Amino acid sequence: MTGLHTDLYEIRMATSYLRRGMTEPATFSLFARALPDDRGFLVCAGLADCLDFLARFHFDDEELDYLGEELGLPDSDLDALAHLCFEGDVWAVPEGRVVFANEPLLEVTAPLPQAQLVETALLNFLTFSTAVATKAARCRIAADGAALVDFSARRTHGVNAAFAAARLSAMVGFAGTSHVASACRFGLWPVGTMAHSYIEAFSSEREAFRAFAEDFPEATVFLVDTYDTLAGVHTAIDVAKTLNLPGGRVAVRLDSGDLDALARAARKILDDEGLPGARIMASGGLDEHAIARLTAAGAPIDSYGVGTKMGVSADAPSLDTAYKLVEYAGRPVMKRSTGKATFPGPKQIYRGESGEPDVLALRTEPPPEGYRPLLTPVMRTGERVGSGHELFDARSRFEHDLAWLPEAALRLRAAEPVHVRRSAQLNDLLARTLHASTS
Repeated sequence: MTGLHTDLYEIRMATSYLRRGMTEPATFSLFARALPDDRGFLVCAGLADCLDFLARFHFDDEELDYLGEELGLPDSDLDALAHLCFEGDVWAVPEGRVVFANEPLLEVTAPLPQAQLVETALLNFLTFSTAVATKAARCRIAADGAALVDFSARRTHGVNAAFAAARLSAMVGFAGTSHVASACRFGLWPVGTMAHSYIEAFSSEREAFRAFAEDFPEATVFLVDTYDTLAGVHTAIDVAKTLNLPGGRVAVRLDSGDLDALARAARKILDDEGLPGARIMASGGLDEHAIARLTAAGAPIDSYGVGTKMGVSADAPSLDTAYKLVEYAGRPVMKRSTGKATFPGPKQIYRGESGEPDVLALRTEPPPEGYRPLLTPVMRTGERVGSGHELFDARSRFEHDLAWLPEAALRLRAAEPVHVRRSAQLNDLLARTLHASTS
């Protein structure tokens, strides 16, 4: 199902356009009006899903039958919808790049009914993915070099979201995922230890640890907090020594309690027992703020499992995104509503050196000296163009932009986004469009 993956008013508007022959090219711009609290940037994500959707967009016979029966659309409308597919152009910021408020993540230019009908899906894909990628990026910043693993699959809002969270977290630098299907699909490192139920299923913690170490000697991570955490660390050490496991392949996982204090105590025990290469992993309700506190305290934690709060972007589960018409049939248009005004015309974002403001400009403008465009053509007449849509490419772009971001934008509290200034030509078009709309 693709054609019905939209809101009802989109179908009604598109039908009205088709009845009236309003099929001239329309440009819609998709952007975030504002950044969520404490966010200094957004990480563009979800473009791959958008392109997949646009390439498949159509109404099949079953969908058309439904529209005829449920909405009472006449055969003439159904026939017009039956011939619709996406034949437009798309310019987008590639996945992994960072953007700021009012900068287009994506712009669609297509016959008006087509461009209207795809609004819901494009907003859905880009809003969710960008929110989660940004949350994961903040965890990456907080970890300050410690490894991160996606543990979110059991708490995301649906199985498809579990795949997305694994991919998005890998895009911004997570080392692996616990979700095996995602690891298989995207070529990620599958990571897994044991659950408390495994330990409880055996007659003792020692028996459980020994069984796991015998079965998986190359990936022995002991979950030590089922009963008594520090006693569990000692038991793990005894089992590792009994089985002669190499210290560099042994790890303990802390999943509850005062992680800072427990990590310090565990580190001392491991070192005193001759296992300085053994690693410590922490998990349990972590987000960027909890990780940052542990990092700032100097907790000796080598890796973090991050689940629920990353996978649902708990503190900012949605973005104030919009998909607005900016040009129809060559005529620039804009919305003037208080607090929701838009800028007319197809856009380009030009970016300079770190610390320099971005420039929001008209797409036809040349770049200022030393600036480069962010929006690139990714579809022409309904066909994908260009390259660089793979996960590895997005990861490379994120690493570049992470290094580009100034310190103030990287802060987890009271962040200061990079300033975005409008070009003179955009300001001039804005003034002329305002004047035309009031005259």
